[in-house]
Amino acid sequence: MFQHPGILALLSGLVAQVLKVLLELLLRRRWRPHLVFTNGGMPSSHTATVTTLALEVGRREGYGSTLFSLVLVFALFVMFEATGLRQEIGHQARVLNELMDRALHGQKVDRRRLRELMGHTWGEVGGGLVCGAVFHFLVTSLR
Repeated sequence: MFQHPGILALLSGLVAQVLKVLLELLLRRRWRPHLVFTNGGMPSSHTATVTTLALEVGRREGYGSTLFSLVLVFALFVMFEATGLRQEIGHQARVLNELMDRALHGQKVDRRRLRELMGHTWGEVGGGLVCGAVFHFLVTSLR
């Protein structure tokens, strides 16, 4: 069961999500278990997931196979989008939240703040890549 590439990839993403909570506790001394259910932050669980998927497909099908090249392109696309588009959306949310705070200062308005932590820095994507690769290495070495 745990040898299926999709299962391994999903488990890798779950491990990365749990690491977010542990890193928050170790580095900032804050217990925030809800981080397991959020996106953004260190490490990138999306990157960990696609890294493990690519490595497992490469191991099974060969690193020169067409399937591996497709999964690799998909993985690179996911990483690029995490740092590009999603990061920019988070920046725009911060600016809009600040503008709303200034414009509506003191007024009673029912509004929800926009989520600001949407994307990843390249460091967070790198952390996800390392997390996914280490997870894959550990799981495959236990077989």
